[in-house]
Amino acid sequence: MEEIDVIRALAALAHALRLRVFRMLVVAGPAGLTPGAIAGQLDIPNATLSFHLKELMHAGLVTQERDGRSLIYRTAFEQMNALLGFLTENCCQGETCLTPGADSCKC
Repeated sequence: MEEIDVIRALAALAHALRLRVFRMLVVAGPAGLTPGAIAGQLDIPNATLSFHLKELMHAGLVTQERDGRSLIYRTAFEQMNALLGFLTENCCQGETCLTPGADSCKC
């Protein structure tokens, strides 16, 4: 993952509502969610949600698919995993960072 992609993803997630939407889509898994379901659960206007979904899509963290007349939004799990990998690739010089039951890094 390129540094510019990491910065774009982190900037998108640095907004409370976008972070909530992203986490909701992660929980939904591959099935994804419709905008109506997301807006209903978060009690936000559709226009507001649309703006934030577009930002998450621009960052590559969310995908959109048309299913008949509905749109389905899903987490881009490959991109999410690449971001997590980038953030942790140098942790503890490549060694396992946490031992079972530990609450801090052992490095």
